[in-house]
Amino acid sequence: MDPSRVMRVEKAGMAESMQEDLESLARGGFRCRLCHVTVANKPSLDDHLRGKKHQRLESLRSVRQAQELRSVFVSGFSKGTPASELSDYFQAYGEVINVVMDKDKGVYAIVELQDKEVLEKVLAQPHHSLGGQKLRVKPREKKDFKYTQPRKQGSAKREQLSPKKLAQELCQADDVDAQMSLLVQQFEFSEGERRLRDLLVTLFQEVFLEFFPGSAILPFGSSVNGFDVSGCDLDLFLDLEKTKKFQASTKSPAEPLAEDVASPEPDSHSEDSILSDIDLASATTPEVLELVATVLQKCVPGVHHVQVVPNARRPVVKFCHKESGLRGDISIDNKLALRNTRFLQLCTETDERVRPLVYAVRHWAKQQALAGNPFGGGPLLNNYALTLLVLFFLQTRNPPVLPTVARLKELTENEEQTVVDGWDCSFPKDLTRLEPSSNTENLCTLLAEFFHVFGDYNFASCMISLREGQPLPLPGVLESTVGSKLKLGPFNLQDPFELSHNVAANVNEKTALRFQRCCQAAAKYCRSLQYQRKSSKGKIWGLVRLFQPGTAEAETPAATGLVISLPLTLASLPAQTRKQLSQAGNMHQCWFQKVCSSIAFVLKDVLRCDCLEAQEGSEREGEAVTECKQREQQTEADAEQPSSAGHKRSLDEEEADLSSPAPKRLRTDTLSPEGESMTWNCAMWRRVWLGRRRVRRQLRGPQPNSQCAAGSLELEAKVSEAISQQEGEARPTDPLLQFTVHARTGADSSGEQGMRISLCFEPAPEQAAAFQEFFHFLQGFLPRAVEQHVVSAT
Repeated sequence: MDPSRVMRVEKAGMAESMQEDLESLARGGFRCRLCHVTVANKPSLDDHLRGKKHQRLESLRSVRQAQELRSVFVSGFSKGTPASELSDYFQAYGEVINVVMDKDKGVYAIVELQDKEVLEKVLAQPHHSLGGQKLRVKPREKKDFKYTQPRKQGSAKREQLSPKKLAQELCQADDVDAQMSLLVQQFEFSEGERRLRDLLVTLFQEVFLEFFPGSAILPFGSSVNGFDVSGCDLDLFLDLEKTKKFQASTKSPAEPLAEDVASPEPDSHSEDSILSDIDLASATTPEVLELVATVLQKCVPGVHHVQVVPNARRPVVKFCHKESGLRGDISIDNKLALRNTRFLQLCTETDERVRPLVYAVRHWAKQQALAGNPFGGGPLLNNYALTLLVLFFLQTRNPPVLPTVARLKELTENEEQTVVDGWDCSFPKDLTRLEPSSNTENLCTLLAEFFHVFGDYNFASCMISLREGQPLPLPGVLESTVGSKLKLGPFNLQDPFELSHNVAANVNEKTALRFQRCCQAAAKYCRSLQYQRKSSKGKIWGLVRLFQPGTAEAETPAATGLVISLPLTLASLPAQTRKQLSQAGNMHQCWFQKVCSSIAFVLKDVLRCDCLEAQEGSEREGEAVTECKQREQQTEADAEQPSSAGHKRSLDEEEADLSSPAPKRLRTDTLSPEGESMTWNCAMWRRVWLGRRRVRRQLRGPQPNSQCAAGSLELEAKVSEAISQQEGEARPTDPLLQFTVHARTGADSSGEQGMRISLCFEPAPEQAAAFQEFFHFLQGFLPRAVEQHVVSAT
């Protein structure tokens, strides 16, 4: 058949499918049946069809339809038959991609085969049997694709107010303090949600005691630390210390059982006990987590989607409670989190202003896209970091609202001294020895001062310490934590107890700068009467105006820049490598060329992207590099002299503040004036950033080859190739994405050896929205891949 005719047929099919998804409404409106979204006009419809949600659901529908066409429905096997036996049986006809078992009843399964040819071989066989049982095999039933949002918290969760309704409620409050109290009431747990979580903890405790005598399930984190948010995950710690003692005592009958170990039931140490299969004292963390996952899957009613995550900073087992939709995780090595939780509880009990202030700052950061982690990783602040930032601010007020951790340690009695993993975590158990704060500032003033303080803060040059209640110079922090894995960056915030942990280490330079700009804009707004007083004309005021997203972004062109700063510096290279570069001539130039070679390798060979180096000296490249410089250098001008939150100003001054953005100036002290630069014109043909984890797991198999280890560039290249093949052998007529990458060097505060490289991405104008998803993937993937290639090449 003529290829052009095939292409026309495919486009006609796509157009027909799109037409079925759309419904015309009165007055020029449209409804997308796929996404359940209504838009007002054709331009809004076009934006929606190009949007991430619609594209993702279209892709998901295509994948599921393809799975249906090559899957069979199997029943008749014995109850309890493992999926591996079914997989082994159907492997005789061809490759088996996946086997999905009916978990609740265990009487049927969906077997996904490699392609239609394997499916036809299976269906051509009239009789199938497994373990003496006759199997019933038939094509999988084809169903209409319907996407439903996962349920969360069921009836126990309080119904959340819509943003519009929340704004109306806040505007009806008497003052800002009342608004902040209302915010807490809106987001904290309902009584039903607290009761549900308590019941789940009790259920987990009963189940795990059966398998791990003496063990304890202890909740920590947002559920119990005083800053609960309706719908947040349930974090649990499984304490196995007493179980280990019990297991050791059963192996040494002559040794008496420890007094603090609860006497187990007779069947707890029988031959069928799960403890007979593993020695907890010598088992590795992944082995114990696999054991915990097995107990969750098979013995806890209503729990599903159990997944072991052994490579996290704190390895956990994730799970979901089916009836309520509540998600959570269980860790076995996280006693520090228990102390952190109790410390946060102590702070909320010390002063009633702590909770409203934290809730307000968190919600503000979320609305300004400074906090949260929607893509499973990224450079945004998390809620724990924002909470510590507020506590540090309250420690530094004059007089202080909260005591420092060092002061709490001084008030600790000998029997309260606590050391966890080598870190001093001592503080009083109750509030009787704490002196009440003499600070009388109200919430309205404290919130305004929070933004004023951090609007001019140099996060990169110091370490914020809650232990000392003051910023610490970085050289002293590095000396005190020598030998640890302390990671410094543009935003340094030290954990109050685990001093080698920077809780904001994931934040990049762009987010840190945006946080400062947003704080400056918020501080400016908090000096106006619109923030301090309720409007007599029914206009939005107070927190409602503060929470409106994008107020600072609209004033700052730099915020639109898609910039990735690579962590590679000359100082990070081995001494021998730096010596080789210096012998080759200009060290900085050779180093820049080597890194650019690695960037091109990752884009071309790993991500299968067409990448053409632009001609040097071209007018377009010069304009692009200049724009990139401006994006990196742009910052707010010196703020006007601050006034107190209660200072009154004239309406003319207030309107001028709200309508006229502050003047800006270029900062010239962060980049070298004659930095090296290089530009590539790129085209992306496949969505290689989607589904990489699943494909990577399939390629590695149960026993990964050492030549293709996890995270290796060789494996990542194979993952990209596999995803490209899944999308089809024929290359599309037009590229999926077109963009330009500008690489240039700059110098940071570390001096000559601190040269760094920034990558500025410029998508085609009509693809700006679609490019965002790919850029989010690059933010986490590209720096690690480039660094790995540079190190391996040297």
